[in-house]
Amino acid sequence: MHLKDMEVKELLQLQASITNELINRDVVRTQNNPLGDYTEWLVAKALDLDLEANSKAGYDGISKSGIRVQIKGRRVTPKNNSRQLSAIRKYNEHDFDELVAVIYNENFDIIEALQIPHKVVGEYASYREHVNAHILILKGPILTDPRVKCIKQAVCS
Repeated sequence: MHLKDMEVKELLQLQASITNELINRDVVRTQNNPLGDYTEWLVAKALDLDLEANSKAGYDGISKSGIRVQIKGRRVTPKNNSRQLSAIRKYNEHDFDELVAVIYNENFDIIEALQIPHKVVGEYASYREHVNAHILILKGPILTDPRVKCIKQAVCS
């Protein structure tokens, strides 16, 4: 059976089954949109991070040397090519040391994977009062900043 032949409820049931299988394989940790969990899993494998509990604020993983890493993923599509990452809360409290951002295309192929020091995030992110958070868009000068490390090869391996 093709996806286009399935009823809406059948598609949602298939999505739920896929999410459950991804949980069983330890790829995702929640029933939410799998992009965030998948990105955390990929980055943790690539950088040998220990992932924190889902409720941990400020960072998602920690390196063997104690570096706290916040992980963000974004999927761009022909209908929405925004590279704006989800809100970075409490930036000024310095809850993380590095931010790793992964940008995917619509087929989940990795376009960019960047490791960005906390200080650099602050230089490029904008504080938005209405969301009480900093917003970082991964385009323009940040992509060529020498302090930003491309880790695409490590994450794709």
